[in-house]
Amino acid sequence: MHDVLDYRELLGDEWQQAQEEGRDVGALAEQVESLQRDGTPAACAALIDELAAAPYRVDWHYVEPTSLTAIQATRQSPPHEGGDSRMLSPTTLHDRIWGAWLGRCAGCNLGKPVEGWLRSEIRTYLDAAGAYPLTDYLPRLDPLPPGYVDWTPEVIPWGGGYTVMNASWPTTTRGRVNGMARDDDTDYTILGLHILETYGFAFRTEDVADTWLHRLPFLEIYTAERAAYRNLIDRVAPPATATYRNPYREWIGAQIRADMWGYVHPGDPTAAAAMAYRDAALSHVQNGIYGEMWAAALIAAAFTAPDMRAALAAALAEIPPQSRLAEALRDVTALYEEGLDWEAARDALETRPYARYSFVHTVNNAALVAMALLWGAGDFTKTIAYAVQGGWDTDCNGATAGSVFGAMHGATALPTHWTDPLNDRIQSALAGFDQSRISDLAERTVNLALAHLAQTNSVATARP
Repeated sequence: MHDVLDYRELLGDEWQQAQEEGRDVGALAEQVESLQRDGTPAACAALIDELAAAPYRVDWHYVEPTSLTAIQATRQSPPHEGGDSRMLSPTTLHDRIWGAWLGRCAGCNLGKPVEGWLRSEIRTYLDAAGAYPLTDYLPRLDPLPPGYVDWTPEVIPWGGGYTVMNASWPTTTRGRVNGMARDDDTDYTILGLHILETYGFAFRTEDVADTWLHRLPFLEIYTAERAAYRNLIDRVAPPATATYRNPYREWIGAQIRADMWGYVHPGDPTAAAAMAYRDAALSHVQNGIYGEMWAAALIAAAFTAPDMRAALAAALAEIPPQSRLAEALRDVTALYEEGLDWEAARDALETRPYARYSFVHTVNNAALVAMALLWGAGDFTKTIAYAVQGGWDTDCNGATAGSVFGAMHGATALPTHWTDPLNDRIQSALAGFDQSRISDLAERTVNLALAHLAQTNSVATARP
C-alpha cells in the first residue's frame, strides 16, 4: 500500500494530493486515469512532476507557506509563551516527562489493533465486545465478528471489503500487553532523543537525514518518510527530499515525530515549533510541517498552561492562520464552545472537506486529537479512548493525545491499569534501542530539558 517504488501508485496518490493542496489539475484527469491503467514508469513519473508543479486554482484562498521564515511571518500575534517554566521544579518536570512518555506508549498501544478502522467499525466491534466506551485496552473477540479478519500477507490492510485487525494484536490487546509494542510513533520519539544527544539542540535537517540512514530500517517507515528515504538513497538532498515524487508530504508522518521537541522545551511552544520544523522539513511541506510544529508546541505549552484550551491556543498560534490545519482546529474549538457532546461533535467532523482526506493525513487526525483533549476534560481514560474511538489513524492519535495529557498532568495522574502493563519496556526497530527501559529514556529526556532550562533561565535572569 502506497508503494514509493511503484510509479502508477504514486501517480494516483499525487493526483489526490495535488487536488487537496489546491492545484489546478482538472484538465489532467483523463491522462492520470490512462497512465494509471497502462502507463510506463517514466510516463507516470513525468506526470507526477507535472501535477506537483501545477499552479494553484484561482479560487484557492488558503495561505500555506513552507519556509520557517514565511510560516512565522504569518503569525497574527507575538509568540505565545505558554507559561513560566521556572515554576516547574525538577521533581515536577520529571513527573510530567515520565507521564508524557507513559501516556504516549499507553495511547499508542490502545490504538494499534484498530489502526485504519472506520469509526463505525470500531463502534460495531466494541459493541459486540460489550466494551463501548473504552475504559481499558482493546478486548480481543474470538472468533472475530463477521467481516473482521486478522492481518496476513494475503489480506491487504484497509482494503478488500474487510475490517483488518492489525498484526500487533497478540501484544496490544487487553490481557496481552507486556511492554510497549514496536511502533513508528514511539521509534521517532526515541530517535528524537538520540538526535539531541548526538548533535545537540542546534541539529540540522541534514543530521536528521543521516540519523535515519544509520538507525531506521527502510521498511519500518511509511509514506512520506519512506519516499524521503528513497530520495536520500538516490542522492536527493533536503529539502527536496520532501517534495520530489513524494505525494505524502502533508500526511501525518511528521506530526508523530513531534513529541521530543516539546518535551525539552517545557513552557516554550515557539522554540519547540521551530525545532520541529527542522525535523519535518526532511519529508514534509505545508500542513505536514504545520502538524509537527503544532504538536510540538502543544506539548511544550501543556507543561505550564493553566488548562488544555490555553495549551491548544498556544499551539494554534504557531501555525499559519489561513491554513487548512488552522481552519480544522478552529472548527473543533467552535464545536466545543457550542456545547455538543463528543458523539455529535465527531459526527460534525464528517461533514468537513478534510474528513475525505486519507485516514493518515495530518489535518483530520490533528482535529481529532484536539477533540479528544478537549472532550476528555482532564480524564486520561476518556482522552485516549476518544482519540481511538474516533477512527482514522488510531495509534498515532492515541499516542499524541496521551503524550499531551501526560505533559500537563504527570505520571501520577495516569491510572495504573494503563501503565503497569507497559512493564517499563519498549520495543523498537531503531538500531541499538530495542527493549529499552521507558524510565531510562524519560530520565535522559529530563536531563536534556533541565540543562536547557538552566541555560535559558540564566540568560533571561542576566538580561537587564
